[in-house]
Amino acid sequence: MRVLAAVDKFKGTASAKDVARSIGHACWELGIECDEVALADGGEGTLDVLGGPNRESVVTGPLGKPVKAQWRFQGDTAVIEMARASGLSIVGDAQHNDAVAASTTGTGELIDKALDLGARRIIVCLGGSATTDGGLGAIRAIRSPARLKAVDFLIACDVTTQFVDAAVVFGPQKGATASQVRLLTGRLERLIQMYRENYGVDVSKIEGAGAAGGLAGGLVALGGKLIPGFEMVADEANLHDRVAQADLVITGEGQ
Repeated sequence: MRVLAAVDKFKGTASAKDVARSIGHACWELGIECDEVALADGGEGTLDVLGGPNRESVVTGPLGKPVKAQWRFQGDTAVIEMARASGLSIVGDAQHNDAVAASTTGTGELIDKALDLGARRIIVCLGGSATTDGGLGAIRAIRSPARLKAVDFLIACDVTTQFVDAAVVFGPQKGATASQVRLLTGRLERLIQMYRENYGVDVSKIEGAGAAGGLAGGLVALGGKLIPGFEMVADEANLHDRVAQADLVITGEGQ
């Protein structure tokens, strides 16, 4: 028998790699062959699944303080997990966040660093954000955004939220009050017009543009392509072929 352990993280308990390794060890003790593959949905944990970080840069955190953000640059490909630069976990939790002031500047700074290093492919993984700035902080942090036109710029996410709905759907879990949700929604509405005028992109029409507090829409305005995070990870891991070769698939996700 051949087992495939294809699992996502158990958040707060074990990483996807640790869970897959545990299943693999149990199979080994039983004399069963096990193929271990760690999965993610394009959000937190995706960087670890796609090879793990091999760089660390000091960037602007979500509330303006410097933070050390890990990311990956290998060959001509950069993998950036926005939660490492602009995530809610950086400030602690929703209670300690400033939902209105929180910015994606640090994520933009990582993209800028990747461009400086000559990246030809940039994958930005969304999820776990502290922000609802519509990606404006990131856009302003990228010097000469025109450089992105020569890059395969991929935005991985796992939600279908519209840009203008980002505050209503995700704001409360980032600490936004009802009045702040209304303020943030108004700001997103103004950004729709701004992005349309400046970049010729109507982010209000793009499914998933509200991911990570609208960061998805902001990066799409710069030429990014939204892709389903799980499908991207599955392709990178050659998951479909590995499933076909297995007699039993064990999967899971949780806390």
